[in-house]
Amino acid sequence: MQSRNPADGSIVFEQPASSPAEVTAAVDAASEAQEQWQRTPLEERERIVRAFADYVAGHAESLAQLITREVGKLRADAAAEVAAVVAKAEITIEMMRGRRGNLEHEVRGVISQVRYRPLGVVLVLGPFNFPAHLPGGHIIPALLAGNTVVFKPSELAPAVGQWITNAWTEAGLPSGVLKLIQGDGEVAKAAIDDQRIAGVFFTGGYHAGKAIHRQLAGRPEVLLALEMGGNNPIILAPPFDHDTAIQTIATSAFISAGQRCTCARRLIAIDDPEGQAALDSLVELVGRMKPGLPLDPIDADLGPVVTAQAATRLLATQEAWLDAGGWARLTMTRSPRCNALLTPGIIDMTDAKLLHDDEWFGPLLQVKRVADFAEAINVAKATRFGLAAGLVGGTKAMFEELRQSLAVGILNWNLPTTGASSRLPFGGVGHSGNHRPAGSFAVDFCNDPVASMIQPTLSE
Repeated sequence: MQSRNPADGSIVFEQPASSPAEVTAAVDAASEAQEQWQRTPLEERERIVRAFADYVAGHAESLAQLITREVGKLRADAAAEVAAVVAKAEITIEMMRGRRGNLEHEVRGVISQVRYRPLGVVLVLGPFNFPAHLPGGHIIPALLAGNTVVFKPSELAPAVGQWITNAWTEAGLPSGVLKLIQGDGEVAKAAIDDQRIAGVFFTGGYHAGKAIHRQLAGRPEVLLALEMGGNNPIILAPPFDHDTAIQTIATSAFISAGQRCTCARRLIAIDDPEGQAALDSLVELVGRMKPGLPLDPIDADLGPVVTAQAATRLLATQEAWLDAGGWARLTMTRSPRCNALLTPGIIDMTDAKLLHDDEWFGPLLQVKRVADFAEAINVAKATRFGLAAGLVGGTKAMFEELRQSLAVGILNWNLPTTGASSRLPFGGVGHSGNHRPAGSFAVDFCNDPVASMIQPTLSE
């Protein structure tokens, strides 16, 4: 298997994918390490997590450069991801103690207790778009809870996965507690089929998540946490500040070249003079965005998507929208500098025969003009996904109506849809998740509560 720098095609990582025997050996090692690790005091597990964060902080530039080389992130974006990796450690420690701390209550000499047991060996399947941060959002709480982990990074980001695994070793994590396997979906399938896997934590697209769900049919004992994508709406409604509104929308749609699961995919705008003027300004603003490569001397606004093949699929999506009656307010094009580098696109689908309800991972935004806020809500609801949504402008009453009307896990007001805090849950419903939000709430599915009624002295 190989990973290549999307900016220049150079090989970043190359080695054979994990064989079925190597997958089994990884689960063997994690299983053997489980008993000792779960008996390791929480304070010691916390110490190792903090040592990992310290190691990453001390080698932040190295990791950021690797993220940039392997998945094409612009330098500032990669540096921000590394900072999030570091911050996640202390936040997760705090959340583990606060949300999963031991409970005890005594009534008439009978003690009621809650303690927690780890699941066992868990499989973490990481994505390419945040190849260090998002796997860490599952690995850190899993380790703190006393689980051992088998980790398969995205096949598009194996070098970052290897770097992260080595960092845990440098932090003093005992042998076998975190085992790395490399490869594509077939490697993941082999790991999931191992009957010793007690939990599967997945971040990625809906179709892969659905396949995992099907594979685990008949195994209710395996905890499955799916963090999947979205077809995220952002509604523009009066009153709004013109300049701030269009900047918020542009950031929502095009940050990280549109390769965040929370990026706005659909802009729904009230079709009045104010809304029309905002759309015109948005097209002008986005049209001025500079696509570029991470090592360009002048900072770009958008970097490349993860592969040239991904760029080709996005261009095909745009063509399908145009064939369905869409109007290109701003046509997405491929840069002659790099086959993975795209200019941003904005397609007005108001008069189209069909609004595509799928997740496209790149700098491409649908626009739908509507008569009023009630219609805007109905359009926003017309999706099988339920990850993120946003309101730009509008009123508190409108925001509260959205909170009641939209089945989403993330709902922002006057901030980009991509704005997320590690202190909050992160996940969705419908085709976006299975009611197991990550973020700070990942601690909730990494162990099982054990309820006990205790009478210390046996009496008649």
